[in-house]
Amino acid sequence: MSGYDDRDGQIWMDGKLVDWRDAKVHVLTHAMHYASSVFEGERAYNGRIFKSREHTERLIASADALDMPVPYSVDEIEAAKEKTLKATGLSDAYVRAVVWRGSGEDMGVASAKNPVRLAIAVWPWGAYYGDAKMKGAKLDIAEWKRPSPETIPVHAKAAGLYMICTISKHKAEEKGCSDALFMDYRGYVAEATGANVFFVKDGEVHTPLPDCFLNGITRQTVIEMLKDRGIVVHERHIKPEEMADFEQCWLTGTAAEVTPVGQIGNYTFEVGDLTREIAEAYEKLVRA
Repeated sequence: MSGYDDRDGQIWMDGKLVDWRDAKVHVLTHAMHYASSVFEGERAYNGRIFKSREHTERLIASADALDMPVPYSVDEIEAAKEKTLKATGLSDAYVRAVVWRGSGEDMGVASAKNPVRLAIAVWPWGAYYGDAKMKGAKLDIAEWKRPSPETIPVHAKAAGLYMICTISKHKAEEKGCSDALFMDYRGYVAEATGANVFFVKDGEVHTPLPDCFLNGITRQTVIEMLKDRGIVVHERHIKPEEMADFEQCWLTGTAAEVTPVGQIGNYTFEVGDLTREIAEAYEKLVRA
């Protein structure tokens, strides 16, 4: 397959569809130099973007957190996403909406004089972790930690927050792992590079409290599913050594969907009944 910059199709950019290869920005765009960018990753199933409006609302909230007023309303962005999806002819697809500070009068840290831009791209994307959905993903433990809320807007889906994710995932893949698990700045279990994490013990579910990382939309959806089934869910701080006593583990995210985990560092987990049940139920929900 060709690179993401060299494909057929169209991308919605600043109010109109343009040829895929023409969706470009200048090398002095502010976002490239100062990480003034936020984005959303979404999936369409059977021609419908799952929880589309929630993603759009979070996109605008993330932009607000970075002082980037989006020049489009939620309804306008929703219409743009639908238009872009329709233009691809795809029914199952990945949807990427990105907001950034473009090039303009400012080329220092400040960028208030530069336009806030928006683009939406849609493309086919299969299972994020490949065959891990069947046998369980293997995770490394990252050297980096999720930062304190006092240092950065941790609840924004901001591009700059993913720098340590890229570094950590590269190292994980070099070790034959699918991903890496972060601890937070206090040493508690946090999340993977692009997904939230859940554990099972004695029929109850434990998941890290999202007080310094993104409270994923898929995470929230899965918690609702578990509670609807009468399963107790503990949202709390989890110490790394507690992983030795957990029986099952899975990841959640728009790209990851619900992916079983078989190993994190030296800790191992079974791909158990509850993990499979939730993965199957989530698949049915998004295609309902």
